[in-house]
Amino acid sequence: MSSIQRTYQEDANIQKKRWIILIVLNLFTFMSTLDGSIVNIALPVLSKQMGLPIAQIEWVTTGYLMAICAVILFFGKLGDIAGKIRIFKIGTIIFIIGSLLCGFSTTLPFLIVSRVIQALGASMTMANSQGILTDIFPAKERGRALGLIGTFVSLGSIAGPSLGGIIISSLGWEYIFWVNVPIGLIAIIMGWKVLPADLIRVKAKIDVPGSSLFAVFIITLFAGLLLGQQAGYGNVWILLALAVALVALVIFLRTEAVRKDALLDLSLFKNPLFSISILCGFLVFTANFCFNIIAPFYAQNMLNLSPFAAGFLLMLFPICMVIVAPVSGALSDKIGSELLTFAGLVVMVIAQFGLAWLHEGSSLVLVGLWIAMLGIGSGLFQSPNNSLVMSQVPRTQLGSAGSVNSLVRNVGMVVGITVATTILFHVMSLRAGRRVTGLVPGHPDIFLSGMHAVFSTSACICLVAAALTGWRMYRAKAGKRREVKA
Repeated sequence: MSSIQRTYQEDANIQKKRWIILIVLNLFTFMSTLDGSIVNIALPVLSKQMGLPIAQIEWVTTGYLMAICAVILFFGKLGDIAGKIRIFKIGTIIFIIGSLLCGFSTTLPFLIVSRVIQALGASMTMANSQGILTDIFPAKERGRALGLIGTFVSLGSIAGPSLGGIIISSLGWEYIFWVNVPIGLIAIIMGWKVLPADLIRVKAKIDVPGSSLFAVFIITLFAGLLLGQQAGYGNVWILLALAVALVALVIFLRTEAVRKDALLDLSLFKNPLFSISILCGFLVFTANFCFNIIAPFYAQNMLNLSPFAAGFLLMLFPICMVIVAPVSGALSDKIGSELLTFAGLVVMVIAQFGLAWLHEGSSLVLVGLWIAMLGIGSGLFQSPNNSLVMSQVPRTQLGSAGSVNSLVRNVGMVVGITVATTILFHVMSLRAGRRVTGLVPGHPDIFLSGMHAVFSTSACICLVAAALTGWRMYRAKAGKRREVKA
């Protein structure tokens, strides 16, 4: 049951401020997703300064994403119970505190703890922003507003390496975190002025068993996968962690299927179009994060570019995406989303295979071409796919769908990092004749062999998404033909 005084749509004062509210939501959406990828370009710098191999320093990125994945469904449910706007506001403050602490970190453990604090705040904002937007915007504008949030999510996710390179070269690695503080404070001040009080709160119990089981699943799964890169997947503790993850997932799904106030509404996945769109989104974020984790090392260590120059080169991805995404979103309203998502995936497949053929002497023009194509493909895909996801669920489940969408996106990022580094280190170790978890000085060919394998794999991941989308289009057309004959 919900206690409702009236809707936000009936409040003229709130409706006047709705676009300012969207700006506040988008600022934190952008920053929280940006911080999942902006550290990637700083990894070579942090690796040198702290004297640590890539396999250890990547925990700065994965620790942040793991923490978000572990608690995002919990904070989405807590937002329904305690008030989405209240949880969002608390999250903005925690995110800024975490960002401040990250910049002051001098050791890897302190930096990882600071990143986890930052992630808790980010997950509170991510889990509730789409629900707030759905409550405030009238139905006729909701799709456009959700599309804009989706664009900022995607932009924040892939703009990190380019923006990070420019900031690191100009100011230092600490400022990739500190830049959040002034922007975040402005957004917080704006938010406290324009965000209304919560009107809707669901009378339900927090699903403690479900929340705990899901957190155990996420932490043991990704800890096992990532530590396996360093200790080897034959290690008994790694195998135990993966076994615990599997057991936790099975118990979680069985518990959620029968629980009244479930953390995750499994009925959402009964809609095949919703499930396929979610799966395709997951695959694309996995493929894009293979690029995000590998491209900074290729640009700086193989092409010998400075972080500043590498940042400008990688900036082609978000620039192309931010140009194409709004056009793709507008076209999807006219011609539908299926064809655009398929076209975007085909372009991404071509770009990923192109990246797989790059070498130490590749021209910057060719490298830039493939990066730009990857951005164009992502721009064509993301907005229509987000629309497909959110259009397949009833209004009463939009908050749950948004939370699942955010979860899948972040899981895709972690899986992308895991896939990229696992393949990279495995191929490099085979070429080097010994276990390798970092760059081998004087042997660029060893890194390039691993990079080629990673990009070939990410191209195949996009190919699977394209095949699923093509099959979905075929089924939809066949269904329409049967309706016409009937």
